[in-house]
Amino acid sequence: MTLIGVIILYLLLGALAGTMAGLFGIGGGLVIVPVLIFAFGFQGFSPEIAAHLAIGTSLATIVFTSISSIRTHHLHGAVRWGLVRPMTFGIVFGAMVGAWTAALLSGPALQTIIGVFVILVAIKMLLDVNPKPGRDVPGAAGLGVAGGLIGWVSAIFGIGGGTVSVPYLTWCNVRMQQAVATSAALGLPIALAGAAGNAWTGWQHPELPDLSIGFIYLPALVGIVATSVFFARIGAKLAHRLDGRLLKRIFAIVLIIIGLRFLLS
Repeated sequence: MTLIGVIILYLLLGALAGTMAGLFGIGGGLVIVPVLIFAFGFQGFSPEIAAHLAIGTSLATIVFTSISSIRTHHLHGAVRWGLVRPMTFGIVFGAMVGAWTAALLSGPALQTIIGVFVILVAIKMLLDVNPKPGRDVPGAAGLGVAGGLIGWVSAIFGIGGGTVSVPYLTWCNVRMQQAVATSAALGLPIALAGAAGNAWTGWQHPELPDLSIGFIYLPALVGIVATSVFFARIGAKLAHRLDGRLLKRIFAIVLIIIGLRFLLS
């Protein structure tokens, strides 16, 4: 496939990921990572690094896409910056450790773990399971530890952390609107540290394709960033016109199929 063909492929994948993220109200990483693994397989990349490359590239795209989201939430005054600052210290450390953890796993093992994670998220969506407020916001040390765990998990799965941080914040009696906005702000340090960690751990890997910086594949990064933000807005508009509960159920079923595909491959 020519370079132009590769760029077109990832422009289309970015449009798909952005639309689905906006339509279903989820972070783009949950869509981008599985799609990239399939795309890298289509391009003939080694199965040993396909999942690592997908995770690193996904985190790199979130660096760019999260900035627009943070700005929007900040203008609405919904970001709890007092929570973001102490959690960021833990997030940066956790995300770097998460990138190192992922690098220790073989490609097939990492795909299996991603498959399990995707299925668990899908079950949560199907059952509409959300934690009830059960405690107050902890102090700076507690927030730092929580940030470390969120960063670690997010870097392993190539996500911006919303799947983990929103439930945690709502459990800590943070209002849902503020939890979502604060989670969006946390996504930037997660993505920066996770992408840097993946660039470092994958540096000069013998099976990397051309145009890669460690476990970040530049054509996919450019194509996805170029279209995902615009199409996320389209997806969000469509979500207001369609049955949200039905859409989430359909998407959850799709995620289960994807997860099973990873587990059985």
